[in-house]
Amino acid sequence: MEISLTKIVLIMEYDGTDYYGFQLQANHPEQPTIQSELEKAVYKITGEALRVLGASRTDTGVHAEEQVVSFRTHSKLQPDTFVSGLNHYLPADIAVKSAHKVDDSFNVRSDAVSREYRYYILNRAVRPAVKRQYAYHVPQQLDTAAMDKASRQLVGEHDFAAFTGNVGNRIKTVRRVSRAEVKRDGDMVVYDMTAGSFLPHQIRNTVGALIQVGTGRMRIEDFYAMMEAEKPASAGPRVPPHGLFLMKVNYSRPFGEEN
Repeated sequence: MEISLTKIVLIMEYDGTDYYGFQLQANHPEQPTIQSELEKAVYKITGEALRVLGASRTDTGVHAEEQVVSFRTHSKLQPDTFVSGLNHYLPADIAVKSAHKVDDSFNVRSDAVSREYRYYILNRAVRPAVKRQYAYHVPQQLDTAAMDKASRQLVGEHDFAAFTGNVGNRIKTVRRVSRAEVKRDGDMVVYDMTAGSFLPHQIRNTVGALIQVGTGRMRIEDFYAMMEAEKPASAGPRVPPHGLFLMKVNYSRPFGEEN
């Protein structure tokens, strides 16, 4: 008699400092990733060598406040047991916040309607000590009003070829952005961007270009022109990954049973 599989969805958070991104590195399996650590923990509590699927493939050094992951298992463990069991085996910089049983048709990646990212810029003359791993330090004073004005031009459906690498014809570069704004809170400048999906390094290249606007090295008009020219990899320079956080993955329907 065939035993039915249960699909489990996890809501996770992690500090990406010591990891080579979320996804397994096929050419370098020895490199630690969030996926490899999670799969090892799943094996320890289920006895099954399972592949997990993440809603967003965060890059090396990128953090997550709310990543969504799923896997199918023969285990009959309850969601709250998955939370406590996985957190027991996971390293301290990765944590499962909640677990849910979902319908097998639910897909954490293709069913996501949008992904929210945030980039932190510490804007002060003095170098940081406490926040150095979670915000990019820019000592020059930034004109956040100009940065915000430039960023709002990104809202809507556009060709974002200028904000990614030279991908050629491998992937389409048109994306729909629903939110792009810059705000200041004291000496912390925050860039929020929401879209259905993102191109490789799109947010980090965007922030790099906006910093050019904020320091006066680039006019807002030139930012618009660069965007409209659609010349691959013309935005930047790319900022480091440690200031970038995946904040939330949004879905049109709830996951189902909660822990």
